[in-house]
Amino acid sequence: MTKVIGNIGNNLHDAFMALLVWRERHIKEKTFVIILALLVGIVAGIAALVLKTLIHLISTTLTARINIDEGSFLYLIYPLIGILLTMLYVKYIVRDNISHGVTRVLYAISQNKSRLKKHNMYTSVIASSITIGFGGSVGAEGPIVYTGAAIGSNLGRVFRMSPRILMILVGCGAAAGIAGIFKAPIAGMLFTLEVLMLDLTTVSVMPLLIASITAATVAYVFTGYDVEFFFVQSEPFVTARIPFVILLGLFLGFVSLYFTRSMNMMEGVFRRLGKPWKKVIVGGSIVALLVFLFPPLYGEGYTSIIDLLSGNPESIVNSSIFYKDRESVWWILGFIAALVLLKSFATASTNGGGGCGGTFAPSLYVGCMAGFFFAYFINTVFDLDLSTKNFALMGMAGVMSGVMHAPLMGIFLTAELTGGYDLFLPLLIVSAISYGTIKFFEPYSIYTMRLAHEGKLITHHKDKAVLTLLKINNVIETDFVSVQPEMNLKEMVNAISRSSRNLFPVVDAGGSLLGVVLLDEIRNIMFRPDLYKRMYVNQFMSLPPAVIDVSQSMESVMNAFDDTGAWNLPVVENGKYVGFVSKSKIFNSYRRVLRHYSED
Repeated sequence: MTKVIGNIGNNLHDAFMALLVWRERHIKEKTFVIILALLVGIVAGIAALVLKTLIHLISTTLTARINIDEGSFLYLIYPLIGILLTMLYVKYIVRDNISHGVTRVLYAISQNKSRLKKHNMYTSVIASSITIGFGGSVGAEGPIVYTGAAIGSNLGRVFRMSPRILMILVGCGAAAGIAGIFKAPIAGMLFTLEVLMLDLTTVSVMPLLIASITAATVAYVFTGYDVEFFFVQSEPFVTARIPFVILLGLFLGFVSLYFTRSMNMMEGVFRRLGKPWKKVIVGGSIVALLVFLFPPLYGEGYTSIIDLLSGNPESIVNSSIFYKDRESVWWILGFIAALVLLKSFATASTNGGGGCGGTFAPSLYVGCMAGFFFAYFINTVFDLDLSTKNFALMGMAGVMSGVMHAPLMGIFLTAELTGGYDLFLPLLIVSAISYGTIKFFEPYSIYTMRLAHEGKLITHHKDKAVLTLLKINNVIETDFVSVQPEMNLKEMVNAISRSSRNLFPVVDAGGSLLGVVLLDEIRNIMFRPDLYKRMYVNQFMSLPPAVIDVSQSMESVMNAFDDTGAWNLPVVENGKYVGFVSKSKIFNSYRRVLRHYSED
C-alpha cells in the first residue's frame, strides 16, 4: 500500500514538473501572472467570506439573549474567553506569532523575499473569528490581508515564480482581502499602493486590479450588492460648510495621532508583561470591563457605525448600564467621546492580551464616532444644523487616512463602503488635512513604524529596499593575498608579484586581522634591496579606516563607505579575516538587483 501511494506521489510530482516546463514554454510570464492573480482573487474572496460568516455566527449566537435596555454581565465574560481561546490556539496549535498581520506582510516583503508560511493561509481566519466573535475590540481586515498575502505568496511559490513576481502576488492577495471583506475593489488596490507601497507599473497594475475585482465579485455573488454600511445622504453638502470641514480635518488629525500613540503605548505595556498568561488576564480583563461599560466596543462595532450613519444616535447606548440616559444630549455626547478615547485601549488590550485582529475596523469606528461627535457638539453648543450623518461619514475617511497614512484609500474605502460618492469633495478635504496633520508629528503609519524603528522597512524607501535585498556574503571578494606581520620586505615583494591587487590584509597565525598594507604606501621602498632584510610588515602596515562584520546589513556597510571615503574595506567574522568588500562590487550588484525588480 505504501509503495502504491509512493508511486502515485512520484507520478503527480513528475506531471506537475512537466506542467511547469510546458507553462514556461507556452505561456508568457506576464500572462501567467494575470492567471495567478485571478486565482488569488477567488481564493482570497472566499477566505474573506468565510471569515465574515464565522464572526457573524459566533457573535450573534453569543449576544442573541442580551437585552438592549440594560447592561449584561455576559460582557464581562465573553471577551476574556475569546482572548484565552485564541491564545491557546496560537500557542499550542499554530505555534507561531500571527499578530499584526499587515506589519508581518510588510516584513515578508522587506526581509523574506515575499515568502509567507503556508499556515498563514488559514490560521489568522480561525484566530480572528474567535477573538472578534467573542467581543475582542479589533477588526477582521488585518487578518484577511495577512491571509490573502499568504495565499498569493504560496501560490506563487508552487509555480516557482521569482521574488519579483512573488511581491506582486503578495500585493494581489492583500488587495483581494480588502476588496473581499469590504466589497471595495478600488480601496483594495489603493491599500496595496499606499500601505504596502508596491510600485504601480505596467506589470503590477493589471494583476492588482484583477485580484481586487475578482474578490469583490465573489463577495457580491454570495452576499448581494448592498454596501457594507447603509447610508442615505438626506442632507446635501453645501459649500458654506467647508470651514467646518477644514476644522473637522484638523480635529481628526489629532484624533488619529491620539489613536496611534495610545495604541503604541499600550503595546509597550503588554510587551513588558512577559508571560502569556499575564497578558491574557490583564488584556482580557481590560477589554471585558470596557465592553461591559461601553457595549459598542464589542467586536468590530459596525452596528454602532450603521446606527450613527442612519441618524439614530440614541441607539449607541443599547445594552449598556447608561441606557436610561439615552434621551439626554449631553449623555450621548459624553458616551461617544468615551468611545473615541477608549477604543484604542480596547484594541491594544485585545491584541496585547493574545487576541488576533487588525486596526482597520477600529480606525473606521473611531473616525465615525469622532466625526459624529464634532457635528453633534457644534450643533448643541452653537445651535447650528450640521449634518451629523455626513460628518460621521467624513470622520471615517479622515481617521483612516491619518492612522494608515493612506488618504486615497481612506477616501475611496469610505465611499465604497457607504455609497457616499456625493460627498467626494468634503471627503477629499478632510482626508488631506487629517493626513497632513498627523504626518507632521508621525512620519510613519501605525503599521510601518514598528519596522521603521528597527530599520527593516524597505517598501517605502526604494534605495534601502534594493540594499536590503543584497547580502554581504554575495559581495565579499577573497582573491587578496594575505601577509603576516613578521614577514620582511623581500617576502612582501614576493607576495606583491603573486597578486593582481594593490591591497594586502595582514593576519596573524590564528587568522585574525591586524591591519592592511597598501601598495601605494610602500612603492618608494619596495625597489630598494638594501631594505629587504631590515624592514618588516609590522613597520609599514596600517589600520583600515573601518572593518565590516559579516552580520552587518548592507545599509550599514554603505554608511561605513560614506563615512570613511574608502573604496575597499576588510570583512571579518568573529575577528577572523574573511575577505574584502568593494564599493564597485556593491554598485554592480545593486544595479543588477534594481534591474531585476524594476523590470516591466
